[in-house]
Amino acid sequence: MNQTEQSSVHPDPSSEQPLEERVNNRSHRPDSDAFRTFMASNWAPSSAQLPARDEVADHAARRRRAISVQFPGERLVIPAGPLKVRSNDCDYRFRPHSAFAHLTGLGVDHEPDAVLVLDPVADGKGDDGGNHLATLFFRPMAGRDTKAFYADSRSGEFWIGRRPTLPEFAAQLGLPTADVTELEVAITKNVGETSVGGTSIRLVRKVDENIDALVDTARYNTAANPDTLDFGALDELDAKLAEALSELRLIKDAWEIEQMKIAVGATINGFEDIVRALPRAVAHQRGERVVEGAFFARAREEGNELGYDTIAAAGNNATVLHWNRNTGTVNEGQLLLVDAGVEADSLYTADITRTLPINGTYSEVQRKIYQAVLDAADAAFAVALPGRKFRDVHTAAMEVLADRLAAWGLLPVTPEVALSIDGQQHRRWMPHGTSHHLGMDVHDCAQARAELYLDGVITEGMVFTIEPGLYFKDEDLAIPAEFRGNGVRIEDDILITANGPVNLSAALPREPDAVEAWMASLTS
Repeated sequence: MNQTEQSSVHPDPSSEQPLEERVNNRSHRPDSDAFRTFMASNWAPSSAQLPARDEVADHAARRRRAISVQFPGERLVIPAGPLKVRSNDCDYRFRPHSAFAHLTGLGVDHEPDAVLVLDPVADGKGDDGGNHLATLFFRPMAGRDTKAFYADSRSGEFWIGRRPTLPEFAAQLGLPTADVTELEVAITKNVGETSVGGTSIRLVRKVDENIDALVDTARYNTAANPDTLDFGALDELDAKLAEALSELRLIKDAWEIEQMKIAVGATINGFEDIVRALPRAVAHQRGERVVEGAFFARAREEGNELGYDTIAAAGNNATVLHWNRNTGTVNEGQLLLVDAGVEADSLYTADITRTLPINGTYSEVQRKIYQAVLDAADAAFAVALPGRKFRDVHTAAMEVLADRLAAWGLLPVTPEVALSIDGQQHRRWMPHGTSHHLGMDVHDCAQARAELYLDGVITEGMVFTIEPGLYFKDEDLAIPAEFRGNGVRIEDDILITANGPVNLSAALPREPDAVEAWMASLTS
């Protein structure tokens, strides 16, 4: 073997192409000077007209001020997050972090790698009389005279379409904007221990690892004694910001409530699509996927995406709480449990569950189970009143279910014993909570303190679910055979008003007779 042959079989590692560049080996992109010159010429100019200010802008400004007053003198860093690779060089559709979207008003997919920075100023001298000046940092689109315009598949306009410019976002959001190349200085300037006049940073962590590293490095480099820097204490500092941002969403403003109604309306349309698709689902070997696909089409047609992976569970699969493989058949005589929500372009999502008789009519035992769950839901509605505790909603539903399970002879103890802290036997068939807050995240406000969530007081402006269920598995030998293989959940999205709860999803039938009539009307 000659030297040339040897080098082709065992190439010098130092001369190998970097891994991150090999993804482009499949492409045949021209790179001549003539091509670059030609590509940069003869493009129609972009419109110089700036967009009108979005309705959400004033609401987002009030949210920023509410956070600002909690953290005077500290720099607050809220990343949108980067693109995430799904497979090789293909990314998932981008969705910004909910805290970022809430404070800026930006939804959909405009701003990968963007960061909102709230810079501290003298108390009361900031935006809207707060303690900070806010700036949105993001990467503008590459100009048409640059190679990135046609060669960068992640950010080039030729590949992904046009995105707003810095001035356009500023006008739309009423928020100063800056190029992301200025971000490092904006985050790290004057950082240091407050005891010597430095500026403390709080960061929403685990959103963008590059921003995490930047902040951690700045903290380390400016510490009086880096070797004894307490990163655990700094993590607690950041956790308090995440907590405050989560608690800020416990009460929805008027704009958010309208977005919730939009998401619910689209979701109801998706449930109608599911019923129309049932004949095809029954005929298909993976009928649950037919159901899932029907709803997903509606989510993309009317909204941004699904709010979460759809649960389309027929028969015994309906007893699996988070069944979203959706690989099963859909058979006559079974129940179909569908838990689904459309996420609006604003990123607010609905979360609705209905349990449908696949052949259009509940059997006697199915109706008995369904009615018990409906009665539990109605009992929960009755106590979902301003001034009551959030946990009272769950308690009311459990009282009904424990009583019904005892009446059917399924409980090994009395309802009173089951409902006691040392009992809980009824939870074998209802292991999850009855309610959770709802908004930008399907399980919204998840970092809120327990005293404001589970032990919190129900307050006007809250939006949460009511979703009791009963799940009788095929393999459960503690129950009669007639119950097995039936899972029922009924879930609605409610808004708390001064006069009590309003069922935002009331247009989707809940009563068993009404469900049967509704299904018949869609398939006749």
